[in-house]
Amino acid sequence: MHKRKLNFSEAINEGIDQAMGKDKSVIVMGLGVDDPKRIFGTTRNLIEKYGKNRVFDLPTSENAFTGFAIGASLGNIKPILVHQRVEFALLTMDQIINQAAKWFYMNDGLMNVPIVIRLIVGRGWGQGPQHSQNLSSLFAHIPGLKVVSPSSPNDAKGLMIASILDKNPIIFFENRWLHTTYGDVPKDFFRETIGKSKIISRGTDITLVADSYMTIEIINAKKILKDFNINPEIIDLRTLRPIDEKTIIKSVNKTGKLLAVDSGWVKFGISAEILSIVNENINKNIISKRIGIKDTPIPSTRSLANHSYPNAVTIASEVLKLFDIKPKNMFNKYSKFVPGDIPNENFRGPF
Repeated sequence: MHKRKLNFSEAINEGIDQAMGKDKSVIVMGLGVDDPKRIFGTTRNLIEKYGKNRVFDLPTSENAFTGFAIGASLGNIKPILVHQRVEFALLTMDQIINQAAKWFYMNDGLMNVPIVIRLIVGRGWGQGPQHSQNLSSLFAHIPGLKVVSPSSPNDAKGLMIASILDKNPIIFFENRWLHTTYGDVPKDFFRETIGKSKIISRGTDITLVADSYMTIEIINAKKILKDFNINPEIIDLRTLRPIDEKTIIKSVNKTGKLLAVDSGWVKFGISAEILSIVNENINKNIISKRIGIKDTPIPSTRSLANHSYPNAVTIASEVLKLFDIKPKNMFNKYSKFVPGDIPNENFRGPF
């Protein structure tokens, strides 16, 4: 397949565009899908190409239009519903949890809900407690939902197409800090496998597991760990439900050590599930730990918010602790790996 560089937003846009071109039942709906910024560029040119009947804005009534989208999916329509913030989806939880997730089961498998609900997460611009949350574990807790959380442009496109083609309700998480990241993406129409993680790099000393933007941080942490002759194996989950237990177990069986880096809060989170999988399936002593966002609402003050999230230096530091290595001045020595409140100068907000 012919590949070229696209950023994460362009990859999502191309995946949606190609799916709409192949299937007239695919529609895009949500607040801001036709505004000038087009959801960080992810819905760019779609209304111009496919018209207002297939790409349209909605009244600010999240619960109502999520129910509308679910109803449409029961009538041979494939909606892609966009919530520009994960918090907006909190207004729709009855529709998602009690309707979309359960419809297949309540109808003896005779009716599917083929809907993709895009939820955008991530910090920046001092948005504080109500707009900086990652609630992926909340949705991953629900049987009947599939939860996708890619970290690369390739997977953003391939998993978006796979989500649109899937017959189940998909919760598709996007971190805003990924939208401007670049990578090789095939030009062809293709899909990645939902429920299959990806080994980013092979290693023998410790298994590092993450999803979404935290995958970028553990990749940077590997660069730091190289100075200490530690070679980690890096697993990008890509899908949170179903989670790829086999790949995690095989890797930790080999390395004997595990650090799970959560994109959300640690308690009752995805990292807790990862440690449970390992502890329940490996019959030998494993050294394991989980880290994530500090157990508090995210501060609005940017300097304080920066201390709430794991980064490459804190990840590397936790790995070194598992090897009983206690270096000094890590943040000074590796300051280039510590992000600020925005990933780059082109990161514009708030939408």
